[in-house]
Order: sequence, then structure tokens, then C-alpha cells
Amino acid sequence: MGTFVYFTEEQKRKANEVDLETYLLRRGEKLLPSGREKRLASDRSITIRGNEWFDHETQTGGHSVDFLRVHYQMSFPEAMRELLGGNQGVIYPTAKRPVAPPKAFALPPPNDNMRRAFAYLIRQRHIDRDVLIKFVRAKLIYENADHHNVVFVGRDENGIAKHAHMRSTNSWGESFRLNVEGCDPGYSFHYDGKDGRLYVFEAPIDLLSYISLHPDRWQEHSYVACCGTSIIPVFTCLDRMTQPKEVVLCLDNDEAGRKASQRMEEQLTEKCSITIRQELPALKDWNDDLCTSGRNTSVEGVSR
Repeated sequence: MGTFVYFTEEQKRKANEVDLETYLLRRGEKLLPSGREKRLASDRSITIRGNEWFDHETQTGGHSVDFLRVHYQMSFPEAMRELLGGNQGVIYPTAKRPVAPPKAFALPPPNDNMRRAFAYLIRQRHIDRDVLIKFVRAKLIYENADHHNVVFVGRDENGIAKHAHMRSTNSWGESFRLNVEGCDPGYSFHYDGKDGRLYVFEAPIDLLSYISLHPDRWQEHSYVACCGTSIIPVFTCLDRMTQPKEVVLCLDNDEAGRKASQRMEEQLTEKCSITIRQELPALKDWNDDLCTSGRNTSVEGVSR
């Protein structure tokens, strides 16, 4: 029989208020920006904010102690000792309390032209110009005014914007990617076709890259970029389709992407009676494949 370890309520409160971002960085984890939150690079379905976490795949979450128990398989005493500094004598800071309520979702203001966005997507990312124009004219892609980021818009059944993912267009320094605050995760960047086949991607640029590589009758199919690895947008797309027949998982060809593909396949198999298959890029992602394929990179202007 194991030894019972007693912790006071004050110790439990203190452990649960440890700032998870600081703890994870000291542990060697990489965190990605995602609005006011951070996304765990090793499992991109998990977002972190202060001492709170949420797994968008399993729809579970909690505070610091539960995170260590669920994601590092620690026992309750182990997690408590770790967060209170008993294991290594490290003192972790308390998470700052939010000072303002979350903002309501709103699209970033558009720029009066798309020169930088077009140059970035076509010259640097090699996206097919005709494919890009189709999405621009559908008001699903634009360039924002403040920082000239590319904005990938997700709209609901009535054409109302519910989601926006921004990507920097600079060719130097670290890339910038985040979801606009207040997004509805069910309506990430997508395109609705009519043939019942849905292609699933992690990022909008990979979605556009795949279409650029496979342009034949592409508009017949449906596509969704999860802007991460949450399955929520996939289920929303399937609910919107009249007769869903097949889901093709086209996530990244790395450990995190393959793990997410397996998880999605299991969740889809449990809830849906449709064909599910995986299609992996030859390299790390579909844009890597596109950029090495020698596709045309000419740029011409287009009216928004």
C-alpha cells in the first residue's frame, strides 16, 4: 500500500496557480503564440493561458496540477511536489490573473491593396495564382492594414465571419501566426464543395498548397484548415455537408502531425460511418512539397 501524502489546501491552491507557461518553458517545451493564449508545439491541440490549459481534441482542461497528471502521467503527490519546487528546489511564479474580459471577435481592418500578401503567397509560398484569386474573391483571404499580415477568414453558413487566422508576410525573422481573439473554433478557414469528400489540413497555406499541387476539379471537394490539430472544425464541416462520404487527413508528416492524424481517425471512426484515409506529404508539409515542385511563381495584381 502506498504512503499517504498530505497537502494543505493552501499548498493545493499554490500549486494550481503556478504559471504553466513558465513551467513548460523551463521544462524545455516550445510554445507557439495563439491570440492571448499559447499553443503547445508538441501537441498543438493544447492551449495554455496562465495557470489554465485546454485540450481542443478531447474537450478537457483544468489547472496546473491536472496538466502534469494528464500530460506527464504524474501522480497527484508527484505533480504537487514538482509545482511546489520540492523535486528540484525551483520556485515557479504564480500566474497573473486576467485584468479584462476576452474581446468579442472582429476581423482585422483590411488594407486597400494586397500587394504584400500576393507577393508572399505566390513568390515565397508558390501558391497557384488562380487558386488564390478564387479565395480572395470569396472574401476568404485578405491583407490587413496594420501589419500587412495575410488574414485567412472562416465564415459560417450565412457568410458571416466567425474565425480569422493571421500569418506574417515578412521574409526575415521568426514567422508570426495566430488566431484572432474570440474566434469560433468550428469555423476555421475552409472551402465547401459538393461531392462529399473533405480534405483536412493543419494550416491554411498547406490547404492552398495541396490544391495548387492537385488543381484538377478541386472546386468539387471540401477543404478545412484546422489552424492547429483540433477536430472541432472537421465535425462542423461534416455537419454542414449534405452527404459526407469521405474524410482525407492531410496533416503534417512529422511526429505531432502523425499523432494528430491517428487521433482524428479514431474520433471520426467512433462518431461517423464514412470512409477515412490519410494522405501524407512527401516532406514535412504540403507547402514544402509545393516549393520543391518547381511550380510557377509569377505575380500579377488583382482587385479585391
